[in-house]
This record gives sequence, C-alpha cells and structure tokens, in this order.
Amino acid sequence: MADPKGFLTTERQIAATRPVEERVKDWNEVHVPGSLLPIISKQAGRCMDCGIPFCHNGCPLGNLIPEWNEYAYRDDWRAASERLHATNNFPEFTGRLCPAPCEAACVLGINQPPVTIKNVEVTIVDKAWENGGVTPQPPDRLSGKTVAVIGSGPAGLAAAQQLTRAGHTVAVFERADRIGGLLRYGIPEFKMEKRHINRRIEQMRAEGTKFRTGVEIGRDIDAAGLRRRYDAVVIAAGATTARDLPVPGRELNGVHQAMEYLPLSNKVQEGDYVTSPISAEGKHVVVIGGGDTGADCVGTAHRQGAASVTQLEIMPRPSDERPAHQPWPTFPMTYKVTSAHEEGGERVYAVNTVRFEGDEDGNVQWLHLVEVEFVDGKFEPKPGSERRIPAQLVTLAMGFTGTDAKNGLVEQLGLELDARGNIARDEHFATNLDGVFTAGDAGRGQSLIVWAIAEGRSAARAVDRYLTGASTLPAPIRPTDRALTV
Repeated sequence: MADPKGFLTTERQIAATRPVEERVKDWNEVHVPGSLLPIISKQAGRCMDCGIPFCHNGCPLGNLIPEWNEYAYRDDWRAASERLHATNNFPEFTGRLCPAPCEAACVLGINQPPVTIKNVEVTIVDKAWENGGVTPQPPDRLSGKTVAVIGSGPAGLAAAQQLTRAGHTVAVFERADRIGGLLRYGIPEFKMEKRHINRRIEQMRAEGTKFRTGVEIGRDIDAAGLRRRYDAVVIAAGATTARDLPVPGRELNGVHQAMEYLPLSNKVQEGDYVTSPISAEGKHVVVIGGGDTGADCVGTAHRQGAASVTQLEIMPRPSDERPAHQPWPTFPMTYKVTSAHEEGGERVYAVNTVRFEGDEDGNVQWLHLVEVEFVDGKFEPKPGSERRIPAQLVTLAMGFTGTDAKNGLVEQLGLELDARGNIARDEHFATNLDGVFTAGDAGRGQSLIVWAIAEGRSAARAVDRYLTGASTLPAPIRPTDRALTV
C-alpha cells in the first residue's frame, strides 16, 4: 500500500483547466500543461490497495490500477508505465477520453470522492513518452501469416498492434485520409490533441504494422477478394450510422449530423481548411443530444464564435448524486459538467423537437420544441408547452444505430447481423465466415473507448489462436462479458 493514511489525509484533486476566456480562443487541450505532476503522487497515495479492487471490474481492460498507483506514488515511472501498458495499448487515449468507470467502482468512492485514476493514468503515460520509455516492440520473428484490419479506431489499432507484436504481418485499412477513426475526426482537438495519435502510429509503423488510408473495403476493394488475400480479417469499422430526426424541416440547410460537423473542424486543425465549411460563427446553435458527442459540438461551437449555444435532451436532468437504482460499483448516470459546458451555453432537459422552421431561402432559422414527460413507457408532450428558439445551425448528436459496413462489406462477405444490426459474432469474436472476426462498435454497438480497446485486444488473441493454434496474447473480455459498469 502506497500511503496507508493517504485516503484519510489527502483530498481529491484533479487536473487544473485553463481559464475559459483563454481556452475558447484556441484548440489546445483544456488542461493546464504540467499541472498534474506536482499533485499526482499524493493523489495516487489515496489508493487503498483494496483486498478486492473493484476498479479492476469497473475497467473492461482489467487495468492493474492499485499496482501502478503505488509506483506513481513512489515516483517509479518506469515500473508504473510497464504495469499500465501491460493491459492498455493506448493509455494516453483513455486517460483523456474515457468517462472512467473505474472511478465509479473505486471502493473509496462508497463514502468519499474516488481516487483520480484517470489523472494518474495519463500522467504515467505522458511521463513515459517524455522519458523515452515508450518504444517500438517489434516481434522477434515473423509467423508468415497475414491479417487485414478494417478500421483504424481504437479497436482496430489495438488489434493491429497486438497481432503485429505476435509476429503476424498486419495491414490496417482506413477509408478516411488519415489514421485514427473517430479518435481523429470525431474527438475535438481541445479534448485530445492529435499528436498523441500520430506518435502511436509511428510506434506501430516501427513495429511493422502497415497502414492504407483512403481505401474503403466493399467499395474500393472487394471484401471477398480481400479475404482471399489474407489469412484472417478483423472488422473494426465502428458504429457510424447516425440516428436521424425525421421531423418537418429536417431537409433545411443548416441541419447536420454531429459527424458531419465535428470532422470538419478537426480538418481545419490538420490544415485542410482555413475555416470550417460548416461554421457556428455568429449563429444561434442548437445541439440535439445530451451525451459526450453533444458536448463536443458545444465546445466546438464556442470556439467558432457562436452567438448562442443551446443543448437539448429528451431525458430529465440527471441527479447530482448516485441514484438508488444504480448503486456502487455500477456506473451511475449523474449530472455531468464537461469542460465545454463550463464555457457557456444553456442546457434544456425533458424537451423534444417538433419541427424546424426556415427562411425563404431554405435555411433553418427556428426550432420548435415541446416539453415532455414519461408516461406509460413513452414520452408524451405537455399541453401548451410548445415554443420556438432561434436556430441557425443545428447538430444532431443522438447516438448511432449500427455499423455502416452493411453498405458493401457485409453483403460481399455474406456476414450475418444480430438483432440490433451489428455484425454477429461468437464468443471468440468470429463471424459466420471462416477467418473473419469483428471487434469494437461494429460488433458490440456504440460503446466506450475502453471497451473498444478491450475488444481489439481480445479479438487479437482469438485471431492469433486461429492462425497458430495457441496464443499468449492477453484477452481481457469476451463478447458476452458485461462488466458492473454496463
């Protein structure tokens, strides 16, 4: 145990954020650079080294949290990094983007603020990069087997890195112009600067992984032909079919899916555009959807100079405290204020969009909404509560309904889908077609980055066993697993 009295003597302290008036003028990460290092040792010392560390169960990756907390407390960054990377290929991604179900499962969190696990994690990996402790790990020998990975999000990258390190020749196919999937074009720069992706890609290149961008399997390359060329295929194409809003006025100019809006602002940061083709500058912006993607739209609109930002959510406002029906150590649905919400805007709960109203040129100008209440299993409008709010740019951030790999890839391979429209797979991540596996949101449905990495690692083990008859790669989960946080 790092500090036997740490949880009694040290209060929870998290990373400091830059002033709102400063950070909304740029796209850099919102946290003060270097602010964690002076406090992280004591924060790691709050870990109680529990006899049963429920944080392990809260994390789909099974991260060895008490172990690297102790090493961080003792400033042994090399050992902390080794323990951290033993279960997680990309802790700088999860340490910035994961909602931290491990913290919700922390035993200390029963009656005190939990350990700042995310902050310790990201400090360890950032320190490792700074010290040159993250290096390529090429295989000692090659197996002679080839694997194609379709999709370069966290699941695809995790599977590719594990399989490359196992000695297989791996090629990652990505339809976008850059590697990273939604990490690259769905996550705004102010949440994670893309340099973190770039240096991981360089590490993977040095290990032997090949990358093919601008190639869509099922359109540019026949999927069945790809299967014949490779000994195994891993489909990690994500769940990118966005849920739409079929109400009058949906066709008006200025109503966009979040994943039409967010990638363009990221492309500005990459230097592809001077200004975004879809900009919030000077406009009244409405974001429909109260989740993380909606918050990303809010933060992006602030940085583009929106006149106002309003975020709508059909569900009632969550409670500030853990609900009784979501007891520890489950992940509670509580009221969350992200960095984007700190920057301004209004959040409106328990409302539903009725229609959009436009001007004579077909541009959206108003959004009509109505207050709703949950009655007999469905949302019912409250009589007399309809009103309109100004809306010159609307983004739809209502989640995803499944993979769009159904448009070509699934048909060409003859893959089966499950009842939710995801690619069906068995307990070994295998589809109905021999040698074809699926991992991440394409098979699981929309989920968390930490689940995507866990699935990529587990699918890699399944593929390794398929190719060689045995595997020493770790497998944190099976497709049927459901952690306490789900």
